Amino acid sequence: MDMALQAGRVARMAAYTDIRAEGWVARLPAAARPYALLARLDRPIGSWLLFLPGLWAFAAVAPGWVEGIRLALLFAIGAVAMRGAGCVVNDLWDRDIDRKVERTAGRPLASGAVTPRQALAWLAVLCLVGFAVLLQLNGLAILLGVLSLVPIALYPLAKRVTGWPQAMLGFVFSWAAPTGWAAATGTLPMAAFALWLAAFFWILGYDTIYAHQDREDDAIVGIGSSALMLGERTRPFLVGCYGLVLVLLVATGLLAGLRWPFLLAMALPAVLLARQVLTLRLDDPGHCLTLFKSNREVGLAIALAFLLGRP
Repeated sequence: MDMALQAGRVARMAAYTDIRAEGWVARLPAAARPYALLARLDRPIGSWLLFLPGLWAFAAVAPGWVEGIRLALLFAIGAVAMRGAGCVVNDLWDRDIDRKVERTAGRPLASGAVTPRQALAWLAVLCLVGFAVLLQLNGLAILLGVLSLVPIALYPLAKRVTGWPQAMLGFVFSWAAPTGWAAATGTLPMAAFALWLAAFFWILGYDTIYAHQDREDDAIVGIGSSALMLGERTRPFLVGCYGLVLVLLVATGLLAGLRWPFLLAMALPAVLLARQVLTLRLDDPGHCLTLFKSNREVGLAIALAFLLGRP
């Protein structure tokens, strides 16, 4: 019976994994592929979600189109590098846990395709890219970027000590909002903090949806998640999170002096967020992943609303 259960688990791992070794990743030299997978270059959604709060700031307060595009390009490169670095740190901490979780058992460190020493060397390369981007910004933005390294390093520990690691991720991924505001203006007014909070609750909501993919495995291996804490109460929790997101985004726009078209344009992200709440199927991992990925469109719709409200 034990052998049959193990065989069934292996089959499920093959069917449901977060490794996507096709597309352009499959065309890389064989030696490079595990490093691309380790940095999640096969799945750019994480880089998008790290980048988007910074894009909101540029859309709202960049001093002009040229500077806004320059900053957006820098933050896009930095998001890919630092999201990759965060994934390496996460997988170094979690490689023993990842071997026990269906979705993550095939990751390069968990599977042995990359050694810890090789992962540390790759981490250094990614951090150098991120540091090179940071040096193109003003002093306040550089300071915020350096300070972000602390929560990035501590995030993988959160699931071991709290039932709310998604809140820690919200703190990490929302950091681009104040950093982007500082890069665009050299200041951190109340509007920047409102935007930061909006990004935090957005991330807390969508990462709770994401966490429902691993709910059963997380319970077995003894790590915390908001999905386990909330269970069937997830939907009303999302209503609260996403409601706060919309209120805080409107507050950001008003504090930043955006014009009335911004308020009309906020209807689109509101509808997209409501769709996530209404269609959520907690016991369907594939659907949870689809809803999670749809937040790229939510983030872009928010940036568009800010742009339409510019004076």
